[in-house]
Amino acid sequence: MNQPKPMTEETVRRMLEEAGARVASRGGRTESYGAPREFTFEVKGAFANGLMLHVVARQFNYREAWEEQGRVNDQVDVSLLRDGRFSTLPKGHAYFQGRDSEEGLDEAALAALIACVRDLNPKIFLLQKLTGDL
Repeated sequence: MNQPKPMTEETVRRMLEEAGARVASRGGRTESYGAPREFTFEVKGAFANGLMLHVVARQFNYREAWEEQGRVNDQVDVSLLRDGRFSTLPKGHAYFQGRDSEEGLDEAALAALIACVRDLNPKIFLLQKLTGDL
């Protein structure tokens, strides 16, 4: 079977750290069903360009019918923050166009999004605001 690669708090944290972000994370839901939190983990990564990604894995996916093994997070939701507020990316980027969150990203899409945000020159926001594109 060709199943998506599972993501954990540690793997997402490492992806952001390797991209040069300052990272903070916390776990949420435990292995028991009675856990009070609505997410399994969240990771925030702040980049030198002033942008921040907030990655949340909301719930486990189940790979086996009896749910005894195989509880994984193979998709995450990501929000973009700029100056402490939710933001979109300037026109011309593959992500955050007309919305401030991307949902259901697998590991490959998350890696591409991290690279996109990391490499963005923040002056593009000002330029597109001046031209009326933002």
